[in-house]
Amino acid sequence: MRALPTPRQLLYLVTVAETLHFGRAAERCHVTQSTLSAGLRELETLLGVTLVERQTRRRVILTPVGQEVVARAQRLLADAEALVDTAAARAAPLSGLLRLGVIPTIGPYLLPGVLPGLRRTYPDLRLYLREDLTDALLSALAAGVLDVALVAMPFDLRGMVSVPIGAEDIVVALPADHALAAQKTLREADLTDQPLLMLEDGHCLRDHALTACHMSRARANEAFQATSLTMLTQMVAAGLGLTLLPRMAVDREITPGGGVVTRDLTGAGTARTLVLAWRPGAARDADYRLLADALRASLDGTPAPAC
Repeated sequence: MRALPTPRQLLYLVTVAETLHFGRAAERCHVTQSTLSAGLRELETLLGVTLVERQTRRRVILTPVGQEVVARAQRLLADAEALVDTAAARAAPLSGLLRLGVIPTIGPYLLPGVLPGLRRTYPDLRLYLREDLTDALLSALAAGVLDVALVAMPFDLRGMVSVPIGAEDIVVALPADHALAAQKTLREADLTDQPLLMLEDGHCLRDHALTACHMSRARANEAFQATSLTMLTQMVAAGLGLTLLPRMAVDREITPGGGVVTRDLTGAGTARTLVLAWRPGAARDADYRLLADALRASLDGTPAPAC
């Protein structure tokens, strides 16, 4: 058999491709920079091609063939991890490392209620969490950087397997001294002349909320956009306008006496459906479904099913 690249060499290459920096790549791989550089040179010698161009002592860019090799290396590393996961899954359910991606409008509100129970039920589970926008999480999932992703529908999942976790509606958040705060519930017509504050583009909740309330994107106040629900509620407290929040975020973001209140919106439909997604044919499919059960139980407020 001819000489083949080692998993470690491929890991060095993929990490350099992700960081485009020798120093940061070496830190992430827990090796010295000289060790990482030597591993890359060995890989280039083995393949007979230049994979990276060294612009400075630490900064690099990928060559065209380097980009092709990186794509294949990511798939090979993902398959190697799946091989290990297959063996581990037979030993115990939900054990070992599991890399979960989650969007910012779900993670801080759902995970604190589910993680303690997961640790008790599955003490051998090592859960790595990554928070990012949906597009980035799906790309990381496809590349094998993540195992599962907790996202919200509707959204194009790019062929991933998905299991519903639960559905959620939205509420209107407004200043406590606002004239509309005197009403127990609000109608869409009540918001017609109000400045509506939303998350910036890239957050799927922005479109989910507007669609559920039968509003067009033009209704959002483009002059004021936030990067988090916390910032949105602070903007509301400052009197800059009203906003739409997922119901799960209310208890955490709205505090009594904080100057912000919430009201239900009549006629609004379900804003979004939470799903857990993973790659088709994943070796740990059964584990991911167990995780989905735990997340669903936390959202419903019911005990997780015994295993």
